[in-house]
Amino acid sequence: MDGRARAARRMNPESLRRVTCLIGDITRQEVDAIVNAANPSLRGGGGVDGAIHRAAGAGLLAECIQRHPDGCRPGEARITSGHGLPAPFVIHTPGPVWRGGGAGEGEVLASCFQRSLELAAERELASLAFPAISCGVYGYPPALAAEVAIRALGQGLERAREIEEVRIVLFDEALCAVFHTALQRALSD
Repeated sequence: MDGRARAARRMNPESLRRVTCLIGDITRQEVDAIVNAANPSLRGGGGVDGAIHRAAGAGLLAECIQRHPDGCRPGEARITSGHGLPAPFVIHTPGPVWRGGGAGEGEVLASCFQRSLELAAERELASLAFPAISCGVYGYPPALAAEVAIRALGQGLERAREIEEVRIVLFDEALCAVFHTALQRALSD
């Protein structure tokens, strides 16, 4: 890790104290917004995206089509209502497809987290639940994704002080351990 990344992690330890990692079902989180690891079309898909669309119901797809007909580019974010979810909002952010690390994947992934935090702050939302964006079919190595995610959350939460709680909700113990380790390392740097 280069000195710039290490310095970025050191400057946000208090912000990162608002972040927790847990094993669970993101569609059942009672937070102000669930973040969807969306595909660029915002039309649903597999993995977390498909689970969120199924749990929210047909209204989510209809709203995505109506409000965001052109979808959303990787690294950007769009917001919709939560429909049938316990969360009143869904923030959709397409992550990067892993291409070996030399195609700007880290910057795009960091942008997913930062843009999601910015949208939440604009809406004055206090709590968010994130998945492991791009770690499924998009193939991003979990340990690398966790480092990028934690660094981006630390930087974003430094600016978005109104956000009180961020949960990283992971579907299994191994993935949760990877993200928890990255969070603990950032808190101790």
